[in-house]
Amino acid sequence: MTFPTAAFQTIGLSTDSRGVATLMLSRPAQHNALSAEMIAELTQAAAAIAHAPSIRVVILTGAGASFCAGGDLNWMKAQVEADRTERMSQSRKLALMLKALRDLPKPLIARVNGQAYGGGVGLISICDAAISVSDARFGLTETRLGLIPATISPYVIARIGAANAMRYFTSARIFDATEARTTGLLNAVVDAEALDDAIEAEIAPYFATAPAAVAAAKALVHAISAPLDAPIIEDTLKRLADTWETPEAAEGISAFLQKRPPAWKTETR
Repeated sequence: MTFPTAAFQTIGLSTDSRGVATLMLSRPAQHNALSAEMIAELTQAAAAIAHAPSIRVVILTGAGASFCAGGDLNWMKAQVEADRTERMSQSRKLALMLKALRDLPKPLIARVNGQAYGGGVGLISICDAAISVSDARFGLTETRLGLIPATISPYVIARIGAANAMRYFTSARIFDATEARTTGLLNAVVDAEALDDAIEAEIAPYFATAPAAVAAAKALVHAISAPLDAPIIEDTLKRLADTWETPEAAEGISAFLQKRPPAWKTETR
């Protein structure tokens, strides 16, 4: 079945006869980067899924070679031209989209078909389980731009822990799937040709579970974990807005758009 919301332009949403929904990021030419339109459509999709009793499990994946390369270039350019209020408004939409997907009363499984950076790592972090191809690469590269991964930080820290988050947030280092599994970002790593079988093995147990009990179990975990409430979300938005207004952010974004090294980059041996 395809949902009535099939007017989506940047994502796909369909279900099979078992009640397995596939939520696909569908901007392959842009490596499924998060645009304002995609953020809005993912929010709409989360609402549709939450209110569809026939859906038992949701698979989140990407079209093409990448899972999600982070923020879209045009979205980034719009942030450069925006004022503080607009930047916080756009970041709030991203934060609420992530929370809506995290809070789905259904299991959400990441089928990581390729690279994931920034917001892509955030999307993996909100999932209940994540299985990746072995050649995928990951990174939280915001500090290369003079920014911080504020909006996604509650989800990433909850997923990989503060110590790992500190290392990746501050260094912006790129890491492979094996390392991502070690941190807890991923639950399994397989060769590309085995990915679909691994996903099937991951979702199989859910067909023996009571849907309402699954929803209650997810709510239980969230209730007794580190809180993710409105004040925390607002604090992350403020911290990101503060960082956008620094000279480093101005230089980092300018260098990124001009495709040149930022002033602080030095050559190492």
